[in-house]
Amino acid sequence: MAIDDLFRPFTVRSLTVPNRFAMAPMTRQASPGGVPGADVAEYYRRRAAGGVGLIITEGIRLPDAAAGYPASIPTIAGDEVLAGWRRVVGSVHREGGMIAAQLWHQGVQRDDADGVVPVGPSGVDGRGRPRGRALEVRELHRLADQYAESAATAREVGFDAVELHGAHGYLLDEFFWDRTNLRTDEYGGSLTARTRFPAEVVAAVRAAVGPDYPIIFRFSQWKGTDYTASVAADPTELQELLAPLVDAGIDVLHPSTRRHYAPAFPDHDGELSLAGWTKKVTGVPVIAVGSVGLETQFRSEKQGQVIQPAPVDRLVEQFDADEFDIVAIGRALLADPAWVNRLRDGRLDGFAGYDPEAALAKLA
Repeated sequence: MAIDDLFRPFTVRSLTVPNRFAMAPMTRQASPGGVPGADVAEYYRRRAAGGVGLIITEGIRLPDAAAGYPASIPTIAGDEVLAGWRRVVGSVHREGGMIAAQLWHQGVQRDDADGVVPVGPSGVDGRGRPRGRALEVRELHRLADQYAESAATAREVGFDAVELHGAHGYLLDEFFWDRTNLRTDEYGGSLTARTRFPAEVVAAVRAAVGPDYPIIFRFSQWKGTDYTASVAADPTELQELLAPLVDAGIDVLHPSTRRHYAPAFPDHDGELSLAGWTKKVTGVPVIAVGSVGLETQFRSEKQGQVIQPAPVDRLVEQFDADEFDIVAIGRALLADPAWVNRLRDGRLDGFAGYDPEAALAKLA
C-alpha cells in the first residue's frame, strides 16, 4: 500500500498543502482574554515541524458576546489578538506548513455562566429542552456578516484558508438538525430549508474573501449530546444537505466522524465511509477524520486508560479508493507532534499511544 502517496502535495484554489495530513481542530482554552500567546504559536509550530501539512486551528469564536465561552477561547478581533494570530501564522509558515482558521459560534451549547443568554435556531438544545432563545431573522443577517468579516480578517492576518464549524451540535449544525431547528419560517422545516442559513453564511464568506481563497466546511452526523444523531438518513439526504453549501462557495468538506473507517450508510454500502459518500455525492475535495492511528474511537476513553496505536492500513486503503483527499489527525498529534514524520519514516513503532489525562494536561 502506497503510504508515499499521502505525502504528495494537494492544491485547492490558492492553497497548496505539502502533503495530505491536517491537524484536526481541538479546543484548548489556552488564550487568556481571547489572545493567542507565544505558547499557542509554539504549540502549532511543533505540529508543523512534525510533518503536518495543514493546521486547522482550534475553534476561534466570532466577535460576538453570545458566540462562545469561556474567554480563554481565542477570538479574532482586536489589535493584540491579531498580532497573536500573525505570530501563530508566521511560526507555521516558517516550518513549511499551511494554516486555516476555524470560525466558531457555539449556539445554544454556549455556557451561560457569565450571564450571556445562548442563542440558536429555536432556543432548544440537543436533548429537546428549552435553552437560550431563538434568533430573529434580522439577527441571522448580522451573524452572516460577522462570519464574513471574520473570514476577511483571517485572510488579512495571513491564514491560508478558513474553516466554518458546522458540526457537533453548534450553531450552524443546530440549523441542520431537526431536533434543534423547530422554526416555521423560511429557515426551518425541510432539510433544504434548514440548510438555508448555513448556505447564506458560506455565500457571505465567499463574497468577503474573493474567488481564490479556500473555504472549508466541517459538518457531522454525531452531536456532543448524541453520538447516534443523524442529519442525513441516506445518501440522497446527504446530497440535499451539502449541495447548497457547495453551490454557495465551499471548496472542501470536512465530515467529522468518530471512526474514519465506519460505513456511513451500511444499507447502501457496507464499507463506504462518510468521507467517501461526501466526495461521491458532491465531487468536491474531502477531509477525513476520526480515530486515525489509535485503537479507540474519539470520546470512548476510560479514566486511566492509555489508548494504544493502531495500524493505518485501512486509512491507506480508503485513500487509494479516492474516499478522501486529506486526513485530519487529532489525538495522535496531541500525544506526539511528530506523528506524521514518524509515519513517513516508518517509525510508528516508537509511538507510545495516547494518554487522555496527559493530553488534557497539555491542553490546560
